[in-house]
Amino acid sequence: MTSGSTGSDWMASDCMASDYMASDSTTANSRAADAAPVTVRASRDDDVDAMLAIYRRHIARGVEPAFAHDPEALQPDDIKRRRRNMRKHRLPHLVAERGGVVVGYAYAVLFRKRPAYRFTLKHSIYVHPDHLHAGIGRVLLPALIDACAAAGYRQMIGYIDAANAPSIGLHAACGFRQVGLLPSVAYKFGQWTDMVMVQRSLGSGGTTAPDVWPAVAADDDGQ
Repeated sequence: MTSGSTGSDWMASDCMASDYMASDSTTANSRAADAAPVTVRASRDDDVDAMLAIYRRHIARGVEPAFAHDPEALQPDDIKRRRRNMRKHRLPHLVAERGGVVVGYAYAVLFRKRPAYRFTLKHSIYVHPDHLHAGIGRVLLPALIDACAAAGYRQMIGYIDAANAPSIGLHAACGFRQVGLLPSVAYKFGQWTDMVMVQRSLGSGGTTAPDVWPAVAADDDGQ
């Protein structure tokens, strides 16, 4: 499922299927983690390796083998740099933990860089393939919505594969509505793919004028 991610317009959610077959030890760890509650917190630099592993797994299964090798693939320092820049602009970058294991992450970035669009965001959610259909997205997405609203943003936008009915349902349950359809914008595995554009308001949305620009936080240590 895509939802306006930076670097890639493909977003994975807990509603995506996976062709990955876990090892016995991985399966045992997953079962133990599944018994624990899901907690959401701001990401840290020491989460980068886990987030990158999740991202790479989803990208690997979201493209054809001939295009799997990306010479400009995302690296740990890229995520760290992105996190620091996002924190300066009060853009949320969250992880979901279960049993002490990072099982997903979510973030939002500016929809457009022009000043007129400064109150509108696009978001992405990635869930570890071993924890699909475990409710991770149902915890991460509301937390992301709340964080974006608290930071003073007014609209959230996402892009979803039109065939991904569970993800569309998840977003509808969280207050998103379909506002557009982009036919045949991606070509994957021998067929064209449509994308659905969804949107929801934050706070008072478009009913009141903004008082100030979304605040920029002071720089920090990236933690």
